[in-house]
Amino acid sequence: MTNQEILAQFGPREAMEYDVVVVGGGPGGLATAIRLKQLATEKGKDISVVVLEKGSEPGAHILSGAIMDPQALTELFPDWKAMGAPLNQPVTDDAWSFLSEKSAFRTPHFLLPQCAQNHGNYIISLGALTRWLATQAENLGVEIFPGFTAAEVLYNDDGSVKGVATGNMGVGKDGEPTENFQLGMELLGKYTVFAEGARGHLGKQLIARYKLDAGCDPQTYGIGIKELWEIDPSRHTPGFVMHTAGWPMDNSTYGGAFLYHMEGNKVALGFVTGLDYSNPYLSPFEEFQRWKTHPNIRWYFENDKGEVNAKRLAYGARAITAGGLMSLPKTVFPGGALVGCDAGYLNVSRIKGSHAAIKTGMLAAEAAYDAVTAGRQHDELSAYPEAFEQSWLYTELNKSRNFKSWFKKGLTVATLMNGFEQFVLRGHIPWTLRRDKPDHVYLKPAAECQPIDYPKPDGKLTFDRLSSVFISNTNHEEQQPAHLTLKDASVPVNINLAKFAGPEARYCPAGVYEFVKNDDNTDRLQINAQNCVHCKTCDIKDPTQNIVWVTPEGGGGPNYAGM
Repeated sequence: MTNQEILAQFGPREAMEYDVVVVGGGPGGLATAIRLKQLATEKGKDISVVVLEKGSEPGAHILSGAIMDPQALTELFPDWKAMGAPLNQPVTDDAWSFLSEKSAFRTPHFLLPQCAQNHGNYIISLGALTRWLATQAENLGVEIFPGFTAAEVLYNDDGSVKGVATGNMGVGKDGEPTENFQLGMELLGKYTVFAEGARGHLGKQLIARYKLDAGCDPQTYGIGIKELWEIDPSRHTPGFVMHTAGWPMDNSTYGGAFLYHMEGNKVALGFVTGLDYSNPYLSPFEEFQRWKTHPNIRWYFENDKGEVNAKRLAYGARAITAGGLMSLPKTVFPGGALVGCDAGYLNVSRIKGSHAAIKTGMLAAEAAYDAVTAGRQHDELSAYPEAFEQSWLYTELNKSRNFKSWFKKGLTVATLMNGFEQFVLRGHIPWTLRRDKPDHVYLKPAAECQPIDYPKPDGKLTFDRLSSVFISNTNHEEQQPAHLTLKDASVPVNINLAKFAGPEARYCPAGVYEFVKNDDNTDRLQINAQNCVHCKTCDIKDPTQNIVWVTPEGGGGPNYAGM
């Protein structure tokens, strides 16, 4: 049954009305809700706010490196330290290294531009911070609905956003309601703020509907793959931060890695691959596993005998926005706004986005509060982008606006030019580089590319996808319709496999897509949707844009701990 048929049979949906509806319970969405309630408390007003979170709890789907610049958090909660915010490990040392296959060159600290320095920042679990923010929001009177997906944008007759509808529960694989069927509900707001993270399902629709990206560079993304380990105390230096570029990537492919020493002998490590890569044989997951075998990296996981004696605790993956200021769409439209990575505020030169998510959430909240208390609704919150353009965040993003674009000219040119722009010019750049193509069009036909021979995992330092997904605690209700949909079921075999050697089997970090043989020896694409960690890579990188990620039942997906 279609959603319209389900509504005709089981509707109408229950509706709940709020002043502001927030879609997404990450740092950006929670900062929006918190700031709204703070303003209401300060000025003796009453304002109703609800946050929808598709994860089983706030923080369940949150994945980031993460080094946090506390500037925005300090603006939101000046006394966050006394309040017990989980920023426990300050950065003590920065290492930026360029790797060849067997050696490494560490950039002298005096040559590091300001954007590469982390003095005053903290190594954190962003999931832990998100859970803390959720507690603060609830203490202020924010209603949080975990396990509820915002599946549909609702519109008024004049075309403005009216609110959102949550997904139906208890729909079988055949699309028919089961005995456990439960109709979704409508959450209606005077304004609706979308804070879904990178490549938000509804944010993508809104950008297209209102043409918010007109005149902007196409957004560009990276896929970040992360693991959390516990290592030998003798090889652990609390607060030490390492970033690397170069091997195993070739000179023309954007990518880099990190290794952050947290408290408690834990290290967070990960690898980011730009999704504008061209070789369809490239596998971001295998690149990450291979990176761990570099002598300067594997040392942290071994004892003096060269034996791996560390323990892998968690795994996950998530797409990140990397286009910066030149790819930033218009962030307001009638009845709503985009904040955080749903818009693309991440500063790729600093490898940081949580401070930007919190700041933009606060700015959107201030604009929405003023509008609601003035009796307005469903119009454009123009004060939000105006305030952003006057903020420290705009200044920061403007200084790094060319960072990612230089990498299309190769690692050497990018390193020299970004160093010149940031170290010599201090971000006061008289030129702007522009991009005109989205990530998926860069993929070349397989016949023009060299296959990559990745080593087999050893199960000690390097692993396969399925054992990795297992420790991400990913789970979906198996009887629901697949949330990874195809516009045309013939395209994966007839085009993607035939022309590009089936790249979806390699760019997915969770083993969702695999090409298998039918009984008659023909090929078909098998979609293991239950493995999906909601990274959105397929929605971004599919060369034919035939894969569309839609929301599964609420509460499904990963359940990250410590990430």
